[in-house]
Amino acid sequence: MPDSAEWLVFLSATLVFAVVPGPGMLYVIARALSGGWREGVRSVLGTAAGATVHVVAAAAGLSAVLATSATAFTVVKLAGAAYLVYLGVRALVARDEGARVELGEAASQRRGRATFLQGVVTEVLNPKTALFFLAFIPHFVHEDRGSAPLTFAVLGVVVVGAAMLADLVAVTFAGPLGQRLARDPRWRVRQRVASGLTMIGLGGALVLAENA
Repeated sequence: MPDSAEWLVFLSATLVFAVVPGPGMLYVIARALSGGWREGVRSVLGTAAGATVHVVAAAAGLSAVLATSATAFTVVKLAGAAYLVYLGVRALVARDEGARVELGEAASQRRGRATFLQGVVTEVLNPKTALFFLAFIPHFVHEDRGSAPLTFAVLGVVVVGAAMLADLVAVTFAGPLGQRLARDPRWRVRQRVASGLTMIGLGGALVLAENA
């Protein structure tokens, strides 16, 4: 484990990374604006779960393949970009069925699961997340102080937790705003278009990402 001075540096850097808006935060804000705070929270939980998959894979050494194989990186990158563009296009072509109505319990659960799983897939198919963990966390892992994979996993979970809290704060503000604006038919259309364009833009940014 890191010593006290390294923990201070690690936590400070983690806090900065968490609060600076990135693709993950922009994604959950877009979902919160289009679907309210509940959809935003489910998206946050989904992206956090997807990031945790990267932590486990990196701790096991699997994510190193993305850092060393241009082909693997490109395949995952294009798959993630295509999925984001698909979600964006689907938002753009969705029909405006008026103000949001209360869903039945079964329908609400299905919607919640779908939103959560979309968050998971979006984050899992983002190779830059894997590369971030591989580039940042090893600086604080010392094999002579204990199990390196366990230390990596613990530090990774701390990073994921900090990012999740920052995203939840963003959703706290974006969600109610989206719900209020949803009462205006014109704003509903603008929300849907903004959400769709944001996800398409994130997909385009992912295509341009380099394996650095």
